[in-house]
Amino acid sequence: MCGGITKTMAVINLRAFKKKSLQNQKSFRYFLTKTENNPLRDLEQMAEELDKEVWAETDCLGCANCCKVMSPTYKYKDMRRISSYLTMSVQAFKDKWLYYDKKEKDWMNVSKPCQFLDKKTNMCSVYEVRPADCAGFPHLTKKKMPDYMHVHRQNIQYCPATYKFVEKLKERILLSRR
Repeated sequence: MCGGITKTMAVINLRAFKKKSLQNQKSFRYFLTKTENNPLRDLEQMAEELDKEVWAETDCLGCANCCKVMSPTYKYKDMRRISSYLTMSVQAFKDKWLYYDKKEKDWMNVSKPCQFLDKKTNMCSVYEVRPADCAGFPHLTKKKMPDYMHVHRQNIQYCPATYKFVEKLKERILLSRR
């Protein structure tokens, strides 16, 4: 999960990341679909190991791209917790910061970047009570890998940690098949 407040690492060049992710997006998506349809026996163990490697190399404060271009989904528990933290009612919180996406049936941020992102430090002003969706992002090992490949296919274009995770997974699987 995104560490948020961690040791400071290099700032990620988001322009270069976007270019690289677009160049490899098709092959990574193909790889993830192929892996989803034909998973290795030790895929879960491999994912756990790679998750540790990725987070040893990645610091969300050097990026915050998820906060800049995506919106978390807000469950009622999230709204209640954050509105209490901000000393406002849930209704006032929703009225000020959220909209209801009828298609997705989710509460989302009205704006991007996220209203709680400090653009200078990449820190979240509600980090202690942030939405569960943010706390778990990018969901690298949230569920069994084959059940969550669709999320990785989406997040490789937004999250350098997901990109790195898929890149390492692809390398590891290719090596194991030799």
